[in-house]
Amino acid sequence: MPATRPTSHRRLAVAAALPLVALVLASCGYGSDSDSDKDASAKPAASSGAKKLSADSVKIGYFPNLTHATALVGIEQGIFQKELGATKVAPATFNAGPSEIEALNAGSVDIGFIGPSPAVNGYTATKGQSLRIIGGSASGGVELVVNPKKIKSLKDVKGKKIATPQLGNTQDVAFLNWISDQGWKVDAQSGKGDVSVVRTDNKITPDAYKSGSIDGAWVPEPTASKLVAAGGKILLDERDLWPDKKFVITNIIVKQSFLKEHPDVVEAVLRGSVNTNKWINANPDAAKASANAALKKLSGAELPADVIDPAWKTIQFTDDPLASTLQAEADHAVKAGLLKKPDLAGIYDLAPLNKILQAAGQPAVDDAGLGAK
Repeated sequence: MPATRPTSHRRLAVAAALPLVALVLASCGYGSDSDSDKDASAKPAASSGAKKLSADSVKIGYFPNLTHATALVGIEQGIFQKELGATKVAPATFNAGPSEIEALNAGSVDIGFIGPSPAVNGYTATKGQSLRIIGGSASGGVELVVNPKKIKSLKDVKGKKIATPQLGNTQDVAFLNWISDQGWKVDAQSGKGDVSVVRTDNKITPDAYKSGSIDGAWVPEPTASKLVAAGGKILLDERDLWPDKKFVITNIIVKQSFLKEHPDVVEAVLRGSVNTNKWINANPDAAKASANAALKKLSGAELPADVIDPAWKTIQFTDDPLASTLQAEADHAVKAGLLKKPDLAGIYDLAPLNKILQAAGQPAVDDAGLGAK
């Protein structure tokens, strides 16, 4: 388990929680509206004669990112739909965590795949009334990629322009924490200081790199590998900053009212996630192709081999939410000044997941003392 010393080089992340931060993110227009209509057009339909659970449908949110491949593959392969029977999967994609949290709070998403920062933000901003983390999905898949002509070593990052996806997102907090560990100073809100932190949408980052307006980026996959394909060099793999090279990058969250009213649907989605991760890990090449096919449907273009092949290798798909790393990430956000000390007690409800894992003969996962009572 990672300690939470201020000088540790471990996962940063969670600039999520202050209602103020949530307001900043929302007012700056981060994220996008969901794209549920487009997503639904290519999804497998419920099999005829299948049993409907307690809800007619379940609205599942996720990002078109490889770190959300459990959702991409599970929906593409019909694994979630198989577990849900005649209860329809209603998928919706988002470009950023704050917009997915808003959708969850508004009831337009029931269950979501999301990073640790917005999960913490959504939980603390509503005083623990909005959501629960009910499972893990992925670990890893984040790198610092730089222009090798301008940055040849870690110390050369000082004075350079480095992109992160958005103010207060998981990678932004991670980078701010790493900067602090170097003894450098940066104003978290403005991004100005010994390093210029340039908040840039992942879709724009590769072009910003090619134009020279940024010198590198601390970003998730596949953006990191897109930068490498454009001539960048991986200077730091965030896995190397964590014990056992593991840290949560994607959780599964649920609206608390939906969990209470439709526990059978939640369990079905979790079974779908467990079965999807099992299939991904047993069939990595087929799973990679499935994720790429899903991305093509969502974006109109698949990832080239020189992007998806290296990116896929950096991500571990796991049912374990790696709860101790969530607490460390929250501590990093506090350290960065983007989050007041949060009370995360009750953020996890892993009972449904552990029930499924036990039935499958797998070990239970731990909530690090942050479970619902």
